[in-house]
Amino acid sequence: MSGEAFEFSVPVLVVGGGACGCIAALSARESGAEVLLVEQDERPMGSTGMSQGLICAAGTRSQAEHGIEDDAERYYADIIAKTRGQTDPVLARAIADHAGPTVDWMVGALDMPWQLDTGFRPAYGNSTYRVHGWRGHSGQDMVELLHRRLDDAGVDVMAGTRLSGVESDENGRILGVSLTRRDGSVERVGCGALVLACGGFAADHAMVARYMPEMAHARNNGHEGSRGTAVRVGEQLGAALGDMGAYQGYAMLTEPQGIPVPPGVPVEGGVLVNMAGERFTDETADIAGMVHPVLRQEGDHVWVVFDARIEAAADYIPEMQQLKALNALKKADSIADLAEAMGVPAAALEATLKATQTAQSEGRADPLGRVWGTDLPPAAPYRALRVVGAIFHTQGGLQIDGEARVLRADGTRLPNLFAGGGAARSVSGPSYWGYLPAMGLATAVTFGRLAGLGAARVGSAFAEAELSDR
Repeated sequence: MSGEAFEFSVPVLVVGGGACGCIAALSARESGAEVLLVEQDERPMGSTGMSQGLICAAGTRSQAEHGIEDDAERYYADIIAKTRGQTDPVLARAIADHAGPTVDWMVGALDMPWQLDTGFRPAYGNSTYRVHGWRGHSGQDMVELLHRRLDDAGVDVMAGTRLSGVESDENGRILGVSLTRRDGSVERVGCGALVLACGGFAADHAMVARYMPEMAHARNNGHEGSRGTAVRVGEQLGAALGDMGAYQGYAMLTEPQGIPVPPGVPVEGGVLVNMAGERFTDETADIAGMVHPVLRQEGDHVWVVFDARIEAAADYIPEMQQLKALNALKKADSIADLAEAMGVPAAALEATLKATQTAQSEGRADPLGRVWGTDLPPAAPYRALRVVGAIFHTQGGLQIDGEARVLRADGTRLPNLFAGGGAARSVSGPSYWGYLPAMGLATAVTFGRLAGLGAARVGSAFAEAELSDR
C-alpha cells in the first residue's frame, strides 16, 4: 500500500472492454455511478470480438414471441446435467435466473437487437431453442455497438491502457490501481469498487500447461490479451480460484483461414473425416470435447464434410459468409472428386458417407453412436473445409458468488472486488465437457450485469465518503 495520493478517484473502475466489462459499466452507470472503463487494446475486441456474439438465455421475450416455452428451472437443469452435477450450483442458479432478464434488458434499455436464433437448433446440452444473437452480425459488431452505448451513457473509456498493479489495505479493500499506457506512463487511480472483466488465460502458455496440460500444444484461437491478469491480481488479494481446468475447445477452426466453422454445420448433418477418409467421433455429442478426437488424428488437420443444403442453412452466419468469400470451401459433385480435393482415399470416404446414410435411412445410430434424425447426412453436391482443433477460451478463474462478488478461500467476500466473464469461474464444471453453446457470453453479460449493479452500490458509499472528506 502506497502513502501517495491517487491522481484521481472514481466510484467504479472496470477493467476490460469486452461484453462483460461494457455491460458492467453500463449497469453501474444506469445506477447513477461515475464509471471509468480501462481497455488494453486501442481498438477493443477481446474474446467477445472473436466470438459469434451469441448468448444462451432462458425465459426471454424473444423466446415467447417465437412460441418457445423455457424458464430458469429448465435452464438450470440443463446446466447441471451437462456438467454432471460438478459445477457451482450457486453460479448455475445465478445464470439460469438472470441471463434471460439480462438479455431482455439489453434489448429494451440498450436497444441491442438480440433475438432468438431459430437457426441454432437445440444441441450439445441445450434442451430447447435458447441461443440469442444479432442476425447477420459478429462478435466484433457486438463490441462496437456496446462501445457506442458506453459513449451514449457518458462512461469514460481509457483505451490502450492495461492494469499493472492494485493497492489494498490490510482488510483486502482495494484502494486503487496502477494503469500503464502504451507509452509506458503510469497513472494511479483510486476506486470505490473494482470490476475485473479482463478475460481468462488461454494466451498464457505456462498457465495453460499448468491447469490444462492436455491443451498445452493446441492452437489458441482466443484473444492474445487473455494472459491471466485477473487471476494474478485476485491471488495477490487472497481470492480463491475455481474450475481452473475448464475451457472451451473447438474442433473446427479452419486452416489456414483461422475462421471457426459454425456449430450448426455438424448439427445440420456435417461430419468430421480424417486423412484416412474415416469418421472418428459423434459430431453432436460435445461441442467443446470434440476437440480431443481431432487432436488425436494423424496429420495436422482433418475435414468437416457437408453439402450445399447445409451451406445454405448456415449462410446467414458471418463466418460462413467469410469462408465463402475466401473460397475456402472445397466443392464437388461426386465423392471421388471430393476425395481428390481433400487428399483422402476415395473408397474409404465413400464407405464412410454410405454408412451415415444407411444409419439415417434405417432410423438407427451409426457405428460412432450418432443418432440421425432430421439432420440428414451429406449428399451431393458436397462441400468440405479443412479444420484443426484449438482452444477458444478458458472457463475457470476467480471464485465469485451469485452477485459476482469475488470470494476468499474461506468463502468470505473481498470487500469491493467483482469479476465476470473469462476472469471468473464459469458454470462449465471442472473440464471441457460441461460447456454449453453460447455459455461464454451468457456468463459474460449476466455476471457483468450483476457486477455492475453491485459495484455501483459499493462505489456509492465510497463517493459519499469522498464528498464528506472535502
